[in-house]
Amino acid sequence: MLIDTHCHLNFEQFACDRDEVIKRAKQAGVGIIINVGACVATSIQSQQLASEYKGIFASVGIHPHYAQAVTKEDITKLVSLTKRDKVIAIGEVGLDYYNRDNSRQKISISARSQQRDILEKFIQLSHKTKLPLIFHCRDAKEDMTAAVRNVGGRYLRGVMHCFCQDRKFLDVCLERGLYISFTGNITYKKAEDLRELIRYMPLERLLLETDAPYLAPQVVRGKRNEPAYIEFIAKEIARIKNIAFEQVAQVTTANAQTLFNI
Repeated sequence: MLIDTHCHLNFEQFACDRDEVIKRAKQAGVGIIINVGACVATSIQSQQLASEYKGIFASVGIHPHYAQAVTKEDITKLVSLTKRDKVIAIGEVGLDYYNRDNSRQKISISARSQQRDILEKFIQLSHKTKLPLIFHCRDAKEDMTAAVRNVGGRYLRGVMHCFCQDRKFLDVCLERGLYISFTGNITYKKAEDLRELIRYMPLERLLLETDAPYLAPQVVRGKRNEPAYIEFIAKEIARIKNIAFEQVAQVTTANAQTLFNI
């Protein structure tokens, strides 16, 4: 069995054929899918999706892109969602300093501060609920390092999803007990730096994810990604680490079951 620990089946890209996508995943050996919220609305949708389908679980949170618009009411709604059946994680949450308007310059200081404040609230919520965190980090490894190191004695369990940083930051994550997940981008021709990180890190800390509908593996690149394609990612990890596909499937599934208590 394989587990896709991060996808967004509630997004509009799956509106026309969601049932078929879920069926294809099962046929491909994907026994469990974790559907991840990115804002209050998509978190609600994620929980509803999990309630409708066997084998689908939900994570609820607010992506850092939406941090500037978060209200107290939003946080209250998310706290309520964490108590719902089949909600097993908080995320995706984190820091994203990439400036879509000017890629050479990070977002404003005030926007970064707001993201850090919201992230701290979710770390507190994770401590209170004992639900693991699904972290997003882009162009913010220094502040994310501080966030995961400065938690004191509070609960800190989670995964750094769609990992695309360097070995130094990877060591910080491993040191703090976090799991690491990679997406279909590890199959891209120019992703040797990510493949080197996979060679370096222990399989016992790896999770599989598609981040569907984004980042489809090379063999289907340019198409919409979906959970059935997790097999390509597992096979690439097996190739990189020179081990059997079955070992990758067994260990990463056990890792996901341990982290998310499923």
